[in-house]
Parts: sequence; C-alpha cells; structure tokens
Amino acid sequence: MLFISAPILLSACATQQQRDLPELGEWENRRAILADTNQWEFAGRIAVSANDEGFNGKVWWRQNGIVFRARISGPLGVGTVFINGHGGELSVTDQDGVVTELDDAETELRMMYGWTIPVGSLRYWALGIPDPTSPAAETIDANGRLAALKQGGWDVVIDRYASGGGQPMPRRLNAVSDDVRVRLVIDNWTFL
Repeated sequence: MLFISAPILLSACATQQQRDLPELGEWENRRAILADTNQWEFAGRIAVSANDEGFNGKVWWRQNGIVFRARISGPLGVGTVFINGHGGELSVTDQDGVVTELDDAETELRMMYGWTIPVGSLRYWALGIPDPTSPAAETIDANGRLAALKQGGWDVVIDRYASGGGQPMPRRLNAVSDDVRVRLVIDNWTFL
C-alpha cells in the first residue's frame, strides 16, 4: 500500500491549488494587495511592432516571487522564445535552445529579434499596478482601477478588465514607447 500511496502523495505536493484573490476594493488597497501577490500566471495573446518588424503570437507568464518564466510564440508555436528572470538576472532561450544572458533586456531583445517588450515592468503592468522601481504618473478609473500610466518612457493604457482570481483583473493592455507598440490580451489568470 505504501508503494501506491507514495506516488500519489508526491504528485499532490507538486500540484498547487488555484486560489481566489481577496476583495481588492479601491485603488490604494488594490495596489497593496496586488504588489504582495507573488505567485500567479497568465496566458494570452501578444502583438508587438517596432518600425517594420513585429509579430502576433501567444504569451504565457509565470511569476513565483522574484523568479519568472515567460514563453512567447508565433503562430503554431513557430519562433518560440523563453525569457527567464531571477531578480536582476535575465536570459532568453531561442527556438534552437541557445541561451543568451541579457544585461539590458529591452535593447538586446530589439537587437536580437527586431522587437522588444518592457520585460522588467510588464510583470506589474499586467497586474494593473505601476512598477514600484520607478516613478509613474497614474490615471485611476471610477472603479478604483488603473486605467493608464506613464512610466519608464512607456505610455500604458488598460482599456478592459475581466474576472481573474474572482476579481476584476486587466484583460487588455496597450503599451507604447517611441516606435514600439505592445498589445497584450490576457485570456486566463491563475493565482497560486
């Protein structure tokens, strides 16, 4: 009996249960709760354009404290890129498995692929809060949620919210910096 129970116990430990967020309420409470939310993931779609370069694809992001893993892939998984972060360290793994350490993610992604995304701040913007590491000018909507912000040379607009973790979470986000445009549509939120 122990032989059968051990694998079941191990698989149960490896699986984390999805949870709902607490009531977020008005802006200051919402920002504080989401800033302290460290284990989550989302899946959705992304469109990026820079000058004449760009792509449409799928995106998956998993945050676990200061560690994150993101997967960005083109149609039918073509051109899949993994971006991994641990604190201030970032790396990208291309579709051939080649790993490149990044010192300046936005600049180096653009040099490598012709497009870039705001890797450092996207984690916060996707949650609907500003990146706490730099100043931001925020616009809050009538429901106490982030509608827009200017931060780090980016203009960000969150124009749609939908349920995620039992609370209204960003569904559609647009970010623009110079000639770069990023559109993120989040189809599914999971809070762990």
